[in-house]
Amino acid sequence: MAKPAQGAKYRGSIHDFPGFDPSQDAEALYTAMKGFGSDKETILELITSRSNKQRQEICQSYKSLYGKDLIADLNELDMLDIREIFRTKYEKSLYSMIKNDTSGEYKKALLKLCGGDDDAAGQFFPEAAQVAYQMWELSAVSRVELKGTVRPADDFNPDADAKALRKAMKGIGTDEDTIIDIITHRSNAQRQQIRQTFKSHFGRDLMADLKSEISGDLARLILGLMMPPAHYDAKQLKKAMEGAGTDEKALIEILATRNNAEIRAINEAYKEDYHKSLEDALSSDTSGHFKRILISLATGNREEGGEDRDQAREDAQEIADTPSGDKTSLETRFMTILCTRSYPHLRRVFQEFIKMTNYDVEHVIKKEMSGDVKDAFVAIVQSVKNKPLFFADKLYKSMKGAGTDEKTLTRVMVSRSEIDLFNVRQEFIEKYDKSLHQAIEGDTSGDFLKALLALCGGDD
Repeated sequence: MAKPAQGAKYRGSIHDFPGFDPSQDAEALYTAMKGFGSDKETILELITSRSNKQRQEICQSYKSLYGKDLIADLNELDMLDIREIFRTKYEKSLYSMIKNDTSGEYKKALLKLCGGDDDAAGQFFPEAAQVAYQMWELSAVSRVELKGTVRPADDFNPDADAKALRKAMKGIGTDEDTIIDIITHRSNAQRQQIRQTFKSHFGRDLMADLKSEISGDLARLILGLMMPPAHYDAKQLKKAMEGAGTDEKALIEILATRNNAEIRAINEAYKEDYHKSLEDALSSDTSGHFKRILISLATGNREEGGEDRDQAREDAQEIADTPSGDKTSLETRFMTILCTRSYPHLRRVFQEFIKMTNYDVEHVIKKEMSGDVKDAFVAIVQSVKNKPLFFADKLYKSMKGAGTDEKTLTRVMVSRSEIDLFNVRQEFIEKYDKSLHQAIEGDTSGDFLKALLALCGGDD
């Protein structure tokens, strides 16, 4: 049987193998697996070069010929060896091939058998680590244009909008459709003009009127859209620290993903709205290393230059040299680097770390740390790697399983709508095989659903 050459490209979308004989393939697999050793390259070639339909026929023939389950027999093999052979030859994980080229129960069984994705963080074999390094090189030079789903309305008329909103809330009943249509299709700057015009025309506070006319999830979404971004973030931070418990995930999400200018604006808004500094609030409500991380992020003093390759190697070595099990030292070293270096520089640090250790830095954090400290560092790393994907994950988790986390869903949709929600949509469908639009439709209802879909901006 012809073997693929070292470094060959796996192309995906496998077609039917010419001259296919399921009985012959079943016999070849049985022969390759029996005895003291196993011919892993032959097994790999047979699995990857047949179409999904042909693989299922092989399973049936194997059962008929030997009275055994092929998947169960494959499970007895050293799958790590097979995964490494595949990764080395095709520069792609076996897991990815199975995910893209199989379906149904057969797909589920093979993914379980595979046991892990070597394209995923922290699961690199030596050869795969170098491929990952090259992927970072390519991503470093590519520039993805960030796009929101909400843009300034053409032919914007604040007078007409203010009058339409007053009419929608005047008298008996409320016209929620008009409120949703206007507010979700105007930029934040335009909404602030509408607020001012509404006050000038009617001597009334638009925010107060909206609060009295709408309620629940819709009110939180619409009122959030009406606030200037920095004041909205400041309010979300305040709410995360109110009451008996602290919403650490909200604190992390905001402080780990905003740039210096946004953080400084949040500090000013927090002081203005709550007559207390954000740093003092964080100091009162959090503790230990987690508090130090949040306060460091809240200063808004991250370096803003490009990468320094020599320094990046030193930073990567600094993390790599931490003795295993020395949690305090590791946390301190990570904080010094992750909370102060620029995003382009951190991307280079992550590259160098892979090159030195064959591990993704995210994997090390998850393995060596725990609790809020781990969550904060992982959020920073994921944000540096791919911020739209970070928010796509947040949205998916907010709608996953029984019940909906409306607070997170609302916060992300509001805060990213004018920045990168279009990119978040693309990452969402790429990772979860369904559109953000479909996920929202399946998990929310009523006017809240209408407003969310308007912000989403379309189905992919």
